[in-house]
This record gives sequence, structure tokens and C-alpha cells, in this order.
Amino acid sequence: MKQVIADRTSGAAVALKRSEAKPIDEYLNLSEAELFERIQAAKKTLGDRVVILGHHYQRDDVICHADLTGDSFKLSQLAAERHDAEHLVFCGVHFMAESADILSAAHQQVILPDMAAGCSMADMARLDQVEDAWEQLQQLGITDVLPITYMNSAANIKAFCGRHNGVVCTSSNALPLFKWAFAQREKLFFFPDEHLGRNTGIKFGIPLEQMVVWDPRLELGGNTPDQLRQAKIILWKGFCSVHGRFQARHVDDRRAEHPDIKVLVHPECCYEVVAKSDLNGSTEFIIKTIAEAPAGSKWAVGTELNLVNRLAKRHPDKFVTLLAPDLCMCATMFRIAPENLCWSLENLVAGQVVNHISVDAETARWAKLALDRMLAIQ
Repeated sequence: MKQVIADRTSGAAVALKRSEAKPIDEYLNLSEAELFERIQAAKKTLGDRVVILGHHYQRDDVICHADLTGDSFKLSQLAAERHDAEHLVFCGVHFMAESADILSAAHQQVILPDMAAGCSMADMARLDQVEDAWEQLQQLGITDVLPITYMNSAANIKAFCGRHNGVVCTSSNALPLFKWAFAQREKLFFFPDEHLGRNTGIKFGIPLEQMVVWDPRLELGGNTPDQLRQAKIILWKGFCSVHGRFQARHVDDRRAEHPDIKVLVHPECCYEVVAKSDLNGSTEFIIKTIAEAPAGSKWAVGTELNLVNRLAKRHPDKFVTLLAPDLCMCATMFRIAPENLCWSLENLVAGQVVNHISVDAETARWAKLALDRMLAIQ
């Protein structure tokens, strides 16, 4: 019997054939070698019926099984093009699997190997909080405002933007979308990552004093009515738990150690880190920059640990190191392990779908509208 439960972070419906599925406990004591062999055997059995998607931040012992690798939106787009695939196994986090479900065909099912693989940033902007903030702005007479949500957000937040003439953005296309948005409205309301919003605003030419932060725990987000009326960009108080750990002193320390090093960071880092860096850009931009850099060049990279380590291994002719000396790993992404992947695939071989991510039709319709607007603007 199929059991449907509500997902508290996203509003999506998650369908689990719990009573029929093989228990995950059977996989927890398997050796690395046995897990590898069984995953490969399951992939061979399933053939074109399954596509495994691996996000760039995923651990090496999982990414080695991926059919497609990339950032969340790229993976969702690529997977949707694989029409023969009935099952899309997303080795990433919850909001990524939701986006894949929104963009995939009706006959395709998206599977998240571990339902606990969430995103702390996405969870920082709940729909009830965003709707309450929007209502407060309306009551102040602030109506000439357009909502933009980062791709790293729940499906119902994307749908909110779809309903209110807003749009979704990625870290690679935020700047052109800001240009489009300011042609539509006087102000932008950007969530859930204040740092990407602030750094993009600076690139667009908006001074820091014309940006305010909305803290959902406080009345009017902790701002005065005049501050909100004068602001060009209202930034949601949210951040990435990985990129938020990089600090300006890390840039100074790396330059002291290696005077000729180049600092390359993700725009989810805080403004002070981005301002001190040589280059900043999306995950794909970081990968491309390191790949095209000359042999012998030195790079301190401010992004997730697994990716930085993979870039260092991939380019031994260059010195590639993490910007901060301490561990900067996406803990929720790390929850997707070979055990979960093997469990998901072998259940598919047995005809059982586990951890099926299914966004309800109304949410998916409005979220897709916001995504389609983004694609039309690029």
C-alpha cells in the first residue's frame, strides 16, 4: 500500500512504498567494494530506465556512479531530456529533487536516496514567513516590488514567485535577471540567500546603503518603514552553511602564505570575502576557471570541500587548495551515501519506488512559470 506524507520543509508530497521496500538496515554493514559492485550491477539491470544525477558537491564514492554531473538546475534540465528514463535518482538535496520533478515528464519519477538530505539555506525561508513579509510590505504601501528566489529554495517558494510575477535565478544568471527585474519594478525582494543578493546588487551598481536585510523573526524584518521605502533591494536573512564559513581573514591568510595565489570564490560567500577575491562566480564558473588556468598557477577556492578536492586531483599541474583551513563540507549533501544509493537502486530492480519526490500539480505549475520566466530572460 502506498503511503503519502506531507514534507514539512517544502509542501511537496512524498510517496513511499514503505511496507514493500527492502529495509535500509541491510545495507549499512556492506563493504565499500560490495556496495560498488551492487550499485553497478543494479545500474546494468535497470539500463536506460534509470539516470543517476550527481551534484558537484557530492562525495566521490557516490559521484563515481553518476550518469550526469552538474549544478542543480543543469542536472534537472539534462535529466528531463532523457526521455527513456523512468526514474531519476538525484544525488543531491531536497530542493534539487523538487526542481527535477517540476521539469521532468509525467512518466518520470524522481528519487532522493536519503530524505534527510535537505538544505539549511532553503529551510531559512518558509512559505508562511515569505507570505507574511509580503503582506507587511503591502500594508506599508510598498507594492512596486518584484520577488526573486534563488534556485536553492523550496518548490512552494518558487511557486510564490510565479504567482507574484517574480522569477527564479541561479548564481550564474542573477545579474541579467536583476536587470530584467528592475525594468519591471522599483524594488526587488530577494530570498533566501542575502549574500548572493547583496553581491549581485553590488555588481548591478546598487550601493550597500540601498539594501536592507529582512529578518523574518522581527516586525517589518527589523527595519523602519522609511528604510524599507528607501531600499532598492530587500534581502532575506539567509545564508549557505558552507559558504558562510569563509571569512575575509581567510583571504588575507592565504595571500600571506602564497603571495602569487589567486582567490576564486562562490557569490554565496559574504560581501567582504567576495570584495577581497580575484574572481567570483557559480560552481560551473569555478570549474571552468580552474580548468582553463595555466599550468603552475595557484588557486585558493572558496566553495564546498568535495569539489575543491576533486579539482585539485583533476588538475595536478596546478596548486588548488581550499580557501579556509578548516572543513567546509556540505553536511546534508554528504548524507547521500553509497548505502542509500544502493538501497534505492536495488528497490527499483525489485519494482519498488522509494523516497519518491512528487510536487503537487498546483505548486509545480506556478513554480514552473517562474522557472520558464528565467529561461526566457537569459
